[in-house]
Amino acid sequence: MATSPVARRLAIAGVCLLSLVLCCGLAWWQWEKFSSANGTFQNLGYVLQWPLFGLFPAFMFWRIRQLRLRAEAAPPQEPEEPAKPVRLPEPRVSREQPADPEDAELAAYNAYLAELAARDEESRK
Repeated sequence: MATSPVARRLAIAGVCLLSLVLCCGLAWWQWEKFSSANGTFQNLGYVLQWPLFGLFPAFMFWRIRQLRLRAEAAPPQEPEEPAKPVRLPEPRVSREQPADPEDAELAAYNAYLAELAARDEESRK
């Protein structure tokens, strides 16, 4: 379903106006509650908040339109060259086998990791 830009803008303006009217009505209701005997300063805070809530859709419409116009006015960007891969230094592998059994397991694990790194390096070439 394609709508014309004019119809879409009128619909957005209608939603913004409806939001403002509704929120001003809620602000009036909170003012009446604040003015009553049971009113608190919280009601006064709502009196100040509701109109801001009502203006928010209009602000968002304005902001999105400004960003769109700024993007259309900007010159097209040329694609950047891809960054060259960074060569990491070769890992230092100790070929000595430690006497401690826990260290032997650690050395075997490190040797396994070095082998995996070497395979990965070969597959990249």
